[in-house]
Amino acid sequence: MKKLLLGNVAAARGLYEAGCTFASSYPGTPSTEITEEAAKFDEIYCEWAPNEKVAMEAAFGASLSGARSFCGMKHVGLNVAADPLFTISYTGVNGGMVIAVADDPGMHSSQNEQDSRHYAKAAKLPMLEPSDSAEALQFVKEAYEMSERFDAPVFIKMCTRVAHSQSLVETGERVVPALRPYEKNIAKYVMMPGNAIKRHPVVEERTRKLIAFAEETPLNRTEEGTDHSIGIITSSTSYQYVKEVFGDRYPVLKLGMVWPLPEKKILDFAAAVEKLIVVEELDPFIEEHCRSLGLKPAGKDIFPLEGEFSQNLVAEKLGLSPVSGPALGEAVPPRPPVMCAGCPHRGLFYTLTKNKCTVLGDIGCYTLGAVAPLSAIEMTACMGASVSAIHGFNKVRGEESEGRTVAVIGDSTFMHSGMTGLANIAYNQSNSTVIILDNSITGMTGHQQNPTTGYNIKGDPAGKIDLESLCRAMGIRRVRVVDPYDLAACDQAVKEELAANESSVIISRRPCALLKYVKHKPPLKVDTDKCVGCKSCMKIGCPAISMKNGKARVDETLCVGCGVCRQLCRVGAFSGEEKEG
Repeated sequence: MKKLLLGNVAAARGLYEAGCTFASSYPGTPSTEITEEAAKFDEIYCEWAPNEKVAMEAAFGASLSGARSFCGMKHVGLNVAADPLFTISYTGVNGGMVIAVADDPGMHSSQNEQDSRHYAKAAKLPMLEPSDSAEALQFVKEAYEMSERFDAPVFIKMCTRVAHSQSLVETGERVVPALRPYEKNIAKYVMMPGNAIKRHPVVEERTRKLIAFAEETPLNRTEEGTDHSIGIITSSTSYQYVKEVFGDRYPVLKLGMVWPLPEKKILDFAAAVEKLIVVEELDPFIEEHCRSLGLKPAGKDIFPLEGEFSQNLVAEKLGLSPVSGPALGEAVPPRPPVMCAGCPHRGLFYTLTKNKCTVLGDIGCYTLGAVAPLSAIEMTACMGASVSAIHGFNKVRGEESEGRTVAVIGDSTFMHSGMTGLANIAYNQSNSTVIILDNSITGMTGHQQNPTTGYNIKGDPAGKIDLESLCRAMGIRRVRVVDPYDLAACDQAVKEELAANESSVIISRRPCALLKYVKHKPPLKVDTDKCVGCKSCMKIGCPAISMKNGKARVDETLCVGCGVCRQLCRVGAFSGEEKEG
C-alpha cells in the first residue's frame, strides 16, 4: 500500500516492519515524531527516557537481551549519549540496534549546527542517510539487517527537511525475527581495559568489511547523465535539490551510506567525469574523504559551510539562474518568537527582570525569556548548564553575585541533566538559587510526558517524581513552591531566597497554558475610560495585549484570563471574571 508520510512517520513504520520491539528516546526536534509514531504500534514497547544517555543504554540493554531495539534523539542529544556510544561500538550488539539522530541545518530549533556524520566516523559505526520518506522506511529496515550482520549499532541520520516533509511510501508487513539467545560473554561485553584492548582490532576489521559493503550496496548508486563535463557526489536533501535543478543532465553518485564511504566506487565515478563536485550540507565530510583518495573535487569553495541548502542555492552556485517567484507587494514584518498568551513563565521572568537579576538560562520554551521586552535570560548553552554554571559563577564572584543571580530550568530539563548540577551545588555548598519552571510537561518539543508528570508516552499512569522531595533529598533545605501568575508571591520568593545565606530552590508551578486539560478563565477586558496609556501592561510581552489609539487592547481570541497584566495596571483598567471558565 502506498501512503504519503512524513519522514519521521516513515522511519517509525520502518521500525514496525523490521520487527523492533523496544524503543527508548528523549524528545528533541526534529527527531521527536519517530518515537511518538512508533508508540502507536502496540507491538513496540516505547518510552520517554530522562535523557539520551539513558535512552541509548536502555536500547543497548534490550539489544543485549536479543531483541531489535531503537533509540532516537536530535544532534545535540547525541552529545549526551556519546559516552555509551563509543563503548557500545566496541562491544557490538546482540539483537539489531538502530540509533536515529536528526540534524538541524539552519538551526530552526537548536543551539548549534553540528554535523552528526563526524560521530559515525569517530565511533567507527555505519551511518545511513535517507533523502526522502521512502528511503527513511527502507533504510531503517536495512539498518537492522546491517546491525546484526556486522555486530554494530547502525545510525540513521535524519535532518529537518527529511524528517518533516512528506513523500510517497510503499508500506509492507511486519516481520519479527526470533529473539536471539542471550549468552554470557565477559570478553565481549565487559569493557575493562584487558577486554577492551582486544575488541579494538575487532572494530577495525569490521570497518574494513563495511567499506567493502559500501562498494556493493545499492544504498550507494550511480545515476547516469547525458553531460559528463560535471559529475556530482551528494546525499540526503542535497540530492533532491541537485535532481530538481539538473534532472538527468549530469551523472550523480547518490550516497545513502555516508559512513564508511566507498573508495573504488568514488574513484570510478570521478574517472568518468571531467569535473567532480560534492554537494553536501554543513561540513565537507564527503569532500574530505574524496581528497583523502587523491581527488580534487569542488565543494566548500563553492557551497557554504552553514545553513540549509535549497534548489535556488544549488542552481546559483553551479552557474544557473535561480527560479524567481512573484515578488510580494510589500515587506513582511518580522515575527520574532514569543511565549504564548498565558504562559506561566512570563510572570516569573517579569519578576526577575524587575529585581534586576542575572539569569542563567537553559534549553526549553522558557529560553524565550531572553527576548524583548522581558530580556531576562543572559546565558543558554545546553541541557542542565544553567544549574551547573550558576555554581561556578557564584563561587568566583561570591557575594557580588549571590544576592542577584539565579538559574532557571524546566521540569523536564531538570530531570534530563539538572539534578547532577543541583547535587554539585548542595555538595560543594554554593549560595545559589535555582528556579525550576514546572509547567507539568515537556513543552518545547510538543507536550511529551516526563518523569515528573505521572504519565508515560501513551498517557497512561506512570511513576511520578516529587520535585520538592527530590530537591530536599539532594541536600537543599530551602525549597518552596510559587504560582507564577501571582506576581506578589513571586517577588517575595525571589527576594527572600536571594537574601538567604544558603542554596535554595524555587519551584514555579503552573501547567502550560496549551495543555488540553487546563481550564482558562474568560478573557479580560479593558475599560478605555480608565486606561491612561502608560503601557505598563506591555512590559510582560503578552501577545494578547496591544495598543490601539493610545489605549491598551486585549485580543479575546488569545487571552486566557491569567490576570498577570491586571496586576501591573495601577489604574485598574483591566477587568474579568474571577471564577474558572
